[in-house]
Amino acid sequence: MTKERLYLFDTTLRDGAQTSGIDFSVDEKIAITDLLERLGVDYIEGGYPGANPTDTKFFSEKRTKKATFTAFGMTKRAGRSVSNDPGVQMVLQSAADATCYVAKSWDYHVDVALKCTNEENLESIADTVKASVEAGKEAMIDCEHFFDGYKANPDYALACAQTAFEAGARWVVLCDTNGGTLPHEVTEIVNAVMQVVPGSNLGIHAHDDTGHAVANTLAAVVAGVRQVQGTLNGIGERCGNANIITLIPNMLLKKPYRDLVELGIKVEDLTELTAISRSFDEILNRSSNVHAPYVGANAFATKAGIHASAILKNPDTYEHIPPEMVGNQRRVLVSDQAGKSNLLNELKRLGVEADKADPRLDRLLAEVKELEAQGFAYEAADASFELLARRRLHSVPDYFDVLSFRTGVERRYNALGERVTVSEAVVKVEVDGENFMSVAEGNGPVNALDLSLRKDLGKYQSLIADLELIDYKVRILNGGTSAITRVLIESQNRKTGKRWFTVGVSENIVDASFQALVDSVRYCIFKANELETA
Repeated sequence: MTKERLYLFDTTLRDGAQTSGIDFSVDEKIAITDLLERLGVDYIEGGYPGANPTDTKFFSEKRTKKATFTAFGMTKRAGRSVSNDPGVQMVLQSAADATCYVAKSWDYHVDVALKCTNEENLESIADTVKASVEAGKEAMIDCEHFFDGYKANPDYALACAQTAFEAGARWVVLCDTNGGTLPHEVTEIVNAVMQVVPGSNLGIHAHDDTGHAVANTLAAVVAGVRQVQGTLNGIGERCGNANIITLIPNMLLKKPYRDLVELGIKVEDLTELTAISRSFDEILNRSSNVHAPYVGANAFATKAGIHASAILKNPDTYEHIPPEMVGNQRRVLVSDQAGKSNLLNELKRLGVEADKADPRLDRLLAEVKELEAQGFAYEAADASFELLARRRLHSVPDYFDVLSFRTGVERRYNALGERVTVSEAVVKVEVDGENFMSVAEGNGPVNALDLSLRKDLGKYQSLIADLELIDYKVRILNGGTSAITRVLIESQNRKTGKRWFTVGVSENIVDASFQALVDSVRYCIFKANELETA
């Protein structure tokens, strides 16, 4: 049986951005795009150029290397031409490779929301698709409320899908916008749509309001659709969208999907799944769902007792797949079996040479476990992890020693009589036996420490000239007055565009921040030296 190609369309940066409490910055969108490229999705929908300054800036240049960079918009308004519709034009003029325009496919919404005739709506769909094709962009139509629209007026819903396809749309996506459709209904309705649009041109976009977003997506795949849409960790408005982190292993590992379709992602790529999922949560500055399928900390956890006893004899007794396949690990209360294979895979990804028989790997693994028990999160802080691993397995210097640091915050009146709050930091370092002391003022103690640390590092100063801190996140790991604080810092080299994350943990937020800052500077120096000696 020949497998058909199934395409993965991620809408985290657009539909996922509608999640309550989530508001992506441009830098966060860039970081998430990198994660999605690492995951291997086919399409990345980055947002709605023209709708807000963030999305407009994000689409000012192409942000993907492999995935099809996709812009979202609305079909043209009735009563005007495509060339005279600013919303359509902003999408067409963006740096996107493809366009995904949302169209009403429920006649009730055409009347109430668009206030136009059914025929005018069909004309808008056709004209918008044709304009996208003429602009040299791959055209898609998201048929909003399609399943509800089909139940209310099947002929009109089908007409919307058929119109888009005949106008040249590469994909016609069936959206369960309200999330109320069930799997058996999806199967029935997709079969009906395939009478007017081939399955190879159909997509599915499911919301999770009944808890069936993943099930509905899988049902659509069996019925014939060949594009699936979802978001990282299932984020999205109300109850969320289909979780692409769950969908991918289901389709690669489970029958009938693994025999039916072929993805651009291979089974061996799944070892990065858990790390990507948790890295995304760190970008959102939220705790990961420990009960998430495949990637949750408890996804392969078993308490002591009859289940644990059986697992220790043969893991197949209570595991549907080996956790290492998805980069996760088995957790048994009486015997924590964290995997060396996970460690080796991460070292390989980072380009750190390691022999699986090297006894130092066991010591590194034990150290990582101990540090993570203290609150460090290396899934999201790859630069801190790489430095730690290289120190233990190779010979990476610290480059400089921090002798001391001090920071303070003062509220005072300036020369104009305005009340201002000023932070000042003093950092003393030693480089090759020579001491350097720097003082700097900043917008808060962390900014002051960052500026002071990077002010004078002797012979290494030129190597950090293009280093800048671009994001800073704080997580309180437990309650009380002596709470443990984790700080995650994102930095970049302005010249090369390379980004990295570092982490610090302490009861003192300033100390945790400084740990992450020092790691970032040392990583920057290490990479600069690496380039010079390459």
